[in-house]
Amino acid sequence: MAVRAGDERRLRAGVVGAGHMGQYHMLAYAELWDIDLVGVVDVDRERAKQVAAYYDTQVLSDHHELIGTVDLASVAVPTEQHFQVASDLMEAGIGVLVEKPITPTVEEARELFAIARRSGAVLHVGHVERYNGAVQELKKIVERPILIESRRLGPFAPRVQKDSVVMDLMIHDLDIVLSLVDSPPRRLTAMGSSVHSGVIDIANVQVGFESGTIALITASRATEEKIRTLAITQPDAYVVLDYSEQDIRIHRRAAQEYTLNRESIRYRRASFVEHVQVHKDNPLKLEILHLVRAVRRARTGEPIVLAEAEDLRSLAMALEIERMIRDGRPEADSNTLPWSGHSA
Repeated sequence: MAVRAGDERRLRAGVVGAGHMGQYHMLAYAELWDIDLVGVVDVDRERAKQVAAYYDTQVLSDHHELIGTVDLASVAVPTEQHFQVASDLMEAGIGVLVEKPITPTVEEARELFAIARRSGAVLHVGHVERYNGAVQELKKIVERPILIESRRLGPFAPRVQKDSVVMDLMIHDLDIVLSLVDSPPRRLTAMGSSVHSGVIDIANVQVGFESGTIALITASRATEEKIRTLAITQPDAYVVLDYSEQDIRIHRRAAQEYTLNRESIRYRRASFVEHVQVHKDNPLKLEILHLVRAVRRARTGEPIVLAEAEDLRSLAMALEIERMIRDGRPEADSNTLPWSGHSA
């Protein structure tokens, strides 16, 4: 499709929320040569002033001030404010990247996608691990997963007080696991506990899929070492991914033999490890680039592709896990899960 004159002009971006994640977004925008970072919005004006001065941008006190001045915006405010901020911006035709979890409820998330379709604005959800170079390569390798073991562990961060570890960390792994297994979940078990906050800080989940695949997912913010790994057993290989290192190693069996004599049984196994070359880049920067390109395509009249089914499915499962742990209900099956088949 031909690009109309003016469509390739520099896009204007804003960030709503100058906290920990908001500052990462500002850094990513600042590194893009064809983006003008117009302003940052935060209720804490002093914090916003400090951040704005570093990036030579203006401080705004209300997200409505971005309307008419930006083409796209990142929403990195507390989760309970996501719906109001994102809906106001999209109604004005501004493309948005909403940090995960998109909203506190599936109903609000569905409504945001409805607004995106109605307004023609781009809506992306901050599932940043989708843009991890190792995850991109992993999807080319995994074919018939038998067992998936995910561990996302780390120390407690006082800034995260309201969202549980399920919404703060585990939702990334739920999203990746659900994308790797081409089969609906049929059984779910969940346990968790509070350690440092008033909400869940440790969670362990087992998901059984109709295909027979089993996924074991653990998330913790009470572990002093930071671990971000995903291990997949499939018929011909054992694949280990390190999210932090953006690294994949594939273990394959080459040969094995047994030797029997009077004293012992000797076992020898030969195997080899394949180290996959991964293109490493900042996943958040790639995610924002994805938003930028989508906004540019939308400006030329191309239809917008929304990851609605995937985003709703990950949110629905995370919310169900939270409910199960909160209610002390460790098991759920396909008759009681809040989604049918692949839909949320």
